Amino acid sequence: MHTEHIAELNLLWGTLILEELTRLGVKHVCMAPGSRSTPLTLAAAKQTKLQQHLHFDERGLGFMALGLAKASQAPVAIITTSGTAVANLYPVIVEAWLTHVPLIVLSGDRPPELIDCGANQAIIQPAIFAQYAKQVNLPTPDMNIPPQSLLSLLDDAVNNQSQPVHINCMYREPLYPSEPIADFSRYLAPIEFWQQQATPYSQYATMNVGQLPTSDALARFVHGKGVIVAATLAPEQQSEALIQLAQKLGWPIVTDAQSQLRQHPGAIGNIDQLLHQPKAKALLAQAEKVIVFGGRILSKRLISYLEQQEWKDYWQVLPHQQRLDPSNKPKQLWLAPAHIIAALPWPRSSQANWALKLVQHNDELETLYQQQIDHAEFGEAQTIRAIANRQTSQQQLFIGNSLPVRLYDMFAPISSDSAKVYTNRGASGIDGLLATACGVAAAEGKPTTLIIGDISALHDLNSLAIARTVTSPLVIVILNNDGGNIFNLLPVPNEQLRTDYYRLSHGLEFGFGAAMFGLAYNQVDSIEDFIESYEYAMTYSGPSVIEVSVSQNQASDQIAKIANWVKQH
Repeated sequence: MHTEHIAELNLLWGTLILEELTRLGVKHVCMAPGSRSTPLTLAAAKQTKLQQHLHFDERGLGFMALGLAKASQAPVAIITTSGTAVANLYPVIVEAWLTHVPLIVLSGDRPPELIDCGANQAIIQPAIFAQYAKQVNLPTPDMNIPPQSLLSLLDDAVNNQSQPVHINCMYREPLYPSEPIADFSRYLAPIEFWQQQATPYSQYATMNVGQLPTSDALARFVHGKGVIVAATLAPEQQSEALIQLAQKLGWPIVTDAQSQLRQHPGAIGNIDQLLHQPKAKALLAQAEKVIVFGGRILSKRLISYLEQQEWKDYWQVLPHQQRLDPSNKPKQLWLAPAHIIAALPWPRSSQANWALKLVQHNDELETLYQQQIDHAEFGEAQTIRAIANRQTSQQQLFIGNSLPVRLYDMFAPISSDSAKVYTNRGASGIDGLLATACGVAAAEGKPTTLIIGDISALHDLNSLAIARTVTSPLVIVILNNDGGNIFNLLPVPNEQLRTDYYRLSHGLEFGFGAAMFGLAYNQVDSIEDFIESYEYAMTYSGPSVIEVSVSQNQASDQIAKIANWVKQH
């Protein structure tokens, strides 16, 4: 092949790749600038079926793609250039692999002759994500490799894949095609029928739900005192069906912050604190059976309860096969969406309503929170409860790691309506939280609130550049307690070590950061000011930042005070 046609063939392969990905369900492509990825960038630029998102930082770009994929429930493509640009995606690929989010990385790469010889921006990119992504290592575009081979390879890699795929694309120079474009009609002749259609080259059936419990198995399982645990469940799992299941069985349903049911009036939402309370703990100790929907439970007390209890039967329901039980208890695993299992012909339990007193205990804690949080000093838990009380089913709530998600798990209010809840709790890192929330907001344009700590916000500060591209209401609530105050809750040997090596006070405020990116900003230090600012921000079409300024020990002191009260009652 003549050198002058290399760029044109590179672009043709990029065009085939992007077109096939759209047919495989990709609706969004996230791109960072770079030269070696030019064939992919030019192909994406002319692809009318893809919504484009651009950002200068590959790490933030990747986390935005994660949010887009979570909220849209569809695979999202990411285009990067070669070298450390690809490596910057590692944290988000780990998170996506652990939580089964289908990201498709398209990385530009140097050809084999430029690897490991001192060529610029050249690293070994195949297998860079180790076991965290399925590998597809393409050769440099070649007329001897038929286009149908490329398409069928993509179909096999992406179909029925719920975790990341890394497609590494080696390109020789020149990268920028010139006019007129070379004639590839003979090369494309074998896929002429594909060009005239809108479906993938290879048709794969969707994986069906596997074996489900029989009616006899259901009848045996519900014989006795049982508990339903709603752990991490994505919105598409339709976890509302679990409330109906609990009512049908007559068993209590206890909920995690990430279950979409934490604030539901038909659930036992305050399980973390109830396991502090002697009466509630003694009642729960009578349980003989448990069915856990999902995994990755936030509350250590709930994890400990599941581990220490001697269960006669332990069932777990997961959408994908994973080991999601740190205690490694013997169990029966069912692989199906939560609502499919909930809709089976369950009989009523022989011990229906055995734990009705839990409802009373749960309600008593809500009354306590209203007294000790809502009508007490201004702080982080009060802010989170105020936000949670103002959510509707048409909104989205993204909760950051460390202290914010734990405060929501412990103290979220009972509510007749609530938003879809999103988190990044696969690897539970503080990286990319702002970018992920931006992706969640951009996917469907629904009003979105992000609750994030100050260290997490600093860690992802340049993703405010992504935030300013969001056109729907996006309220970024930064809880600034001047450091990583989650460590106040941990048994660090002494206060000096805690201050010097863990909490890392920074003395920074976010007003000038918001101004740098042109975002609306307000700083508040009272609940009245916060509510006024928040309610106004939710009517604003675009991003805004509300900085909540609190003392270093407010949240940890309040948590300890409430825990002591609960233990004594």
